[in-house]
Formats: sequence, structure tokens, C-alpha cells
Amino acid sequence: MSAPADLWVMEAALHEQGLRLICGVDEAGRGPLAGPVCAAAVILPMGCELPGLNDSKKLTEKQRERLFPLIQERAIAYGVAFASVAEIEEMNILSAALLAMNRAIEQLAPAPDMALIDGNTTRDIKIPAQSVVGGDGKCACIAAASVLAKVTRDRLMTELAAQYPQYGFEKHKGYGTRAHYAALDEYGPCPAHRMSFLRKYYAKR
Repeated sequence: MSAPADLWVMEAALHEQGLRLICGVDEAGRGPLAGPVCAAAVILPMGCELPGLNDSKKLTEKQRERLFPLIQERAIAYGVAFASVAEIEEMNILSAALLAMNRAIEQLAPAPDMALIDGNTTRDIKIPAQSVVGGDGKCACIAAASVLAKVTRDRLMTELAAQYPQYGFEKHKGYGTRAHYAALDEYGPCPAHRMSFLRKYYAKR
């Protein structure tokens, strides 16, 4: 069983226009209070079989972990890259996410003809690109990128949890849960935290 047929509609239309290497691009970690933002870019062969492929947010952790090596194995090319907490603080989260996307695209060999970017902007993307709102649920290549980005970032947050065990990063992956805010109240922030994301919280307190 392959991915749902409707995940291939956009890629199929672009193929008909003569574009052969289309990469899907997505990021994970725009919203958390801690950790870097991660982006992935994936070129899939048309109709590639990836059972259960969908927007990573609609999949369980177990389903994402099962798809992760399949995507790596069956993709024509893939790249995964980060923008650091320092870069997020320096530029802003959107610019940092786009920076990570460009870094992921630059890893692709062969180079893509075009990128399909999840979201509503292609600003700063260095190759021909089209934005697709809700793309991780509409395009197979973006859905695949969403899985690679999410799994990679979650694994990194689990590593950070070993470094800063008091925050529970392995559970909430840096998002602003009640437990995370309680840990911030008790221990204060660590170098993995995005201070610009905590301004309002500390202003209220």
C-alpha cells in the first residue's frame, strides 16, 4: 500500500510540466520555548511507497519512528539541518526556520528543480519554490520532510534532556507545557532556552 493517492496530486502536476526533481521542505520546532529549529528537505521518486505517510503531527511517535528509516532508504535524496537557539534569538524564528530550510536543501544531491515549502512564504529560499499551506497533509514529499524534521528534533531534545535533566525535555520536547513552566519557575532558564520566547512569561511574573 502506497501513501494516499491525493498526496501525489501536486507533484504529478509539476512532473507533467517537466519538473523531475521536486523536494518537499518542512520544519519542526517553531513554537517551543527551548531547542533549535530543525528543517528537512526530501526528494521522493514519484509514487514512492511509504505506508501510512501523513503530516507528522497526525502520526504517533511510533509511526514516525517506523517511517523515518523508510523515507531515508527510499528517497532520491534528503537533507536535515538546524538553526541554533542563538540564530533564532539573533534573527527571529521565521528567518531561522527559513535558514534551516536552505541548509537542508543545500544538502540534496542531485539538486532539486523546485522546492515545495510547507507554509505561506518562500521568502529567502534560494531555489525556485512554491509555498503550500498545510502542505504536510497535501504533498508526499512535504509529509516525508515533516517526519524527518520532527523525529530528528525530538531525538536532539532527548539528548538535551540528559544535559539538563531538570526540565523534562524528553517529554515535552521544549514546548510550553505546565510541567515545563513549573521547571522554569523552580530552576530558571538554561542555555537551551529561547529567551525571546520567555519575555512575556517573565514580564507577567
